This record gives sequence, C-alpha cells and structure tokens, in this order.
Amino acid sequence: MEKKRNNTQKKKILFICTHNAVRSQMAEGFVNNLYSDRYSAQSAGTEPTSVNPYAVKVMAEIGIDISTQISKSIAEFQNATFDTVVTVCSRAKETCPFFPGSQNLIHKDFENPEEFTGTEEDILTAFRKLRDEIKIWLDEILSKPESV
Repeated sequence: MEKKRNNTQKKKILFICTHNAVRSQMAEGFVNNLYSDRYSAQSAGTEPTSVNPYAVKVMAEIGIDISTQISKSIAEFQNATFDTVVTVCSRAKETCPFFPGSQNLIHKDFENPEEFTGTEEDILTAFRKLRDEIKIWLDEILSKPESV
C-alpha cells in the first residue's frame, strides 16, 4: 500500500555557530542532502569567517559536497522566519540566546574544531568524529518532526 505524500511546506532551520566554518556548515549540508524532502536549512555565524577545508573534505568522503557553501552572518537572516534555530556551540548560544523570527530554539554544543591539533591524520580523524556526531544527532532529532 502506497502512503500519500504530505504536501505541507518544508520546515526551515537555521544553524548558528561562531564562525559558520564547520559545525553549522556540516549541519546545513546534512539537512539539505539527507532531509530535503521535509526540511530546508541555512547556516550563519556570529563572527563569520570561511568554510573550513577539513569540513569540506570529510563531508565529501561521505558524498556530501559543501564546497560551494559560504560563511554568512546572522545579520543576513534578521528579517527571515525559521521554524527552528539551532545553536551548535556555546559561544553562539551566549551571543545569540534569542533569534527573532524563530518559533523554536534548540541548543546542542559540539566540540570546537579550532581545538583539534596533531598530525594531519589526527585532525582529519577529529573532524570525522565531529561529522559523525552531528549526523547522529540530526538523525535523532529529525526523526521526531514534532521536536524541530
């Protein structure tokens, strides 16, 4: 028996991190590649810089291309409306505890990739672990549509 597809509009999510370089970029990439049937994601930073090449590399390893994504300031979204705003680092939560135009605010603190040190392989291993943690968390919360 075929299920009828729900024709409701996609829920809009904004992921916020300090530099909009790694965690929020990965989350945006996951949502727009794996959950695009139900969600549309954007990401922004409180102090945007540029997308980290390690983030691009480890996402490409699992078939998700974030190489064309750019770091954006939360100021670009001040007049936008989102169903959910997610801060993915404590510093962004402190800087942006409330986001106008959001119905739901979620905070999930992920390890800061700026603190990853060691050899190239050590750093890549840490980025892979972070990537996988973000995916597991997103799988968990997005499987419960009422939470997002």
